[in-house]
Amino acid sequence: MARKYFHLFSSLKSKKLLYTLGSLIGLFILFNYIVLPIYVNHGSTLYVPRVIGLPMQNAMAVLDSAGLEGVEAETRADPVQPPGTVISQNPLPQSVVKSGRRIYLTVSGGDVLLPVPLLRGRSSREAGFTLERVGLKLGSVSYAVSDAYPENTIIEQSMPPGSHVARGSSVNIVVSRGFVVEETIIPSLIGRTTTEAGKLLVEAGLKLGIITYQPSFDLLPNTVVDQFPRAGEAAKRGQTVDLFVVQVGKPAEEIQVPKR
Repeated sequence: MARKYFHLFSSLKSKKLLYTLGSLIGLFILFNYIVLPIYVNHGSTLYVPRVIGLPMQNAMAVLDSAGLEGVEAETRADPVQPPGTVISQNPLPQSVVKSGRRIYLTVSGGDVLLPVPLLRGRSSREAGFTLERVGLKLGSVSYAVSDAYPENTIIEQSMPPGSHVARGSSVNIVVSRGFVVEETIIPSLIGRTTTEAGKLLVEAGLKLGIITYQPSFDLLPNTVVDQFPRAGEAAKRGQTVDLFVVQVGKPAEEIQVPKR
């Protein structure tokens, strides 16, 4: 008899436990799927639209039409999205919010502008490494004659040092070929005055060198009596020519130019 009452008591206890669990589950479903949505959605917009990737003006219009308020929170550098494009939003798309909720938007400011380094005076190889380190590229390479810069050093760059350009921009350079030496023929200066000799040398691309004065009773003062190198020889442009010039001489009517 006692065993019979024990089983009856256990059966009633299990049914009560199941009833209690069922009631709790029912209350959870009622609260989560009926009461809470009614409370949240009362007079509200259910879902936040996605505005990421839209221009700021368009994003504002989309949010306004949904009954929300768009707010530009910050501008952040972005190498992918164009300037003025929304790159993030808070709350996230599809979030459930009340009508009139503020949606904070982060806008792309475009890629970071990078300063152009000074390349003048460096080799083209060194310039390539320097540009790569700062996020830029070496563009076209051309060559020009230069008296000021040694051969294979940069004499010009297409973007001024210190200017700011977009990441990945190319900087063109001009590289020195050095001073190209051209040959010229040394003119005959003997019998000329020092002034005339100087002009002839300039016309030939040469320079007046050392002047050595010598006494003479056959020629007027300042008359060239000898030169080095000799007339007719080939010389590099810019080379100097030394002169031997009369210091004391006779009157003009007594001048006799020696034959050489």
